[in-house]
Amino acid sequence: MSGVLSGFAVVWSVIAVGFLVGKTGVLGENARYVLNRLTFFVASPALLFTTLADSEPAAVLGPYLGVAAISSVLTAVAFVVLTRWWLRRDLTETTIGAMSASTVNSANLGLPIALYVLGNMEYAAPVILWQLALFSPVCLAILDASTSRHRTTVFSMLSQTAKNPMIVGSLAGLICAVFEVQLPQPLADPIELIAGASIPAMLIAFGISLVGSKPLEASSGRRADTLVATALKLVFQPVVAWMCATWIFDLNETDTFIVVIMAALPTAQNIFVTASRYERGIIQAKDTVLLTTIVAVPAMMLVPLLLT
Repeated sequence: MSGVLSGFAVVWSVIAVGFLVGKTGVLGENARYVLNRLTFFVASPALLFTTLADSEPAAVLGPYLGVAAISSVLTAVAFVVLTRWWLRRDLTETTIGAMSASTVNSANLGLPIALYVLGNMEYAAPVILWQLALFSPVCLAILDASTSRHRTTVFSMLSQTAKNPMIVGSLAGLICAVFEVQLPQPLADPIELIAGASIPAMLIAFGISLVGSKPLEASSGRRADTLVATALKLVFQPVVAWMCATWIFDLNETDTFIVVIMAALPTAQNIFVTASRYERGIIQAKDTVLLTTIVAVPAMMLVPLLLT
């Protein structure tokens, strides 16, 4: 338990630094944008590559991936069932809400939590692969089909997925692990150096994002959507993950703790970007990201107490 608390303390300390950086404005008004793009396009792909290249492929593609897939799909379905006829949103906004309820922040917060709380960044890889390679593309296809201005083909959807730098880094690392490829040191060293920038940049950007945000304003008209998505994300999805780990995959106590913690991560920040692109569910996506982000880490600290 002390190790878990120590890990969360490290994460929150760096987040606090990011908050102070954002509050004082020492990096300028575009700091979060630049740091997020640095991590997404450069540092995180390098980090995923180095992590997976030294991993056991069977562990990455095994039960952890199954738990991530089942828990996210059932959570998305639960949101649709609870809100489709009650709140009467259109298909596009309902899809955004379902993504908000079921898509975890597997990179910006998942990788640091995996390293400092769970002890191995490899634990975040199955969730990242599932979301980026399968879940998100399917959700985006539904959004494309439900809007008239963003029609795409199956080929273009697959092409976009293949160009995602996180996917490229993950798959390259898995290929190296499967075929036991060792990069020459002059190539491996700069990749590892770049990868080292990923986690601090993620957490600082995350802290900056907390400055000045005010969720659940009465005038938004989307309080119900946000609260349902938040409850599903922080309670329902981890519970489903626990049920899958216990009843379907028969995981041991340690592995169960790992998959529940990963399922309890807050909503991915890119859901707000997606909502902005399709001009639907923007307020709900923004508020769910913020609310789950604020509550998730303290909530995750309760997981070891509930599982023991």
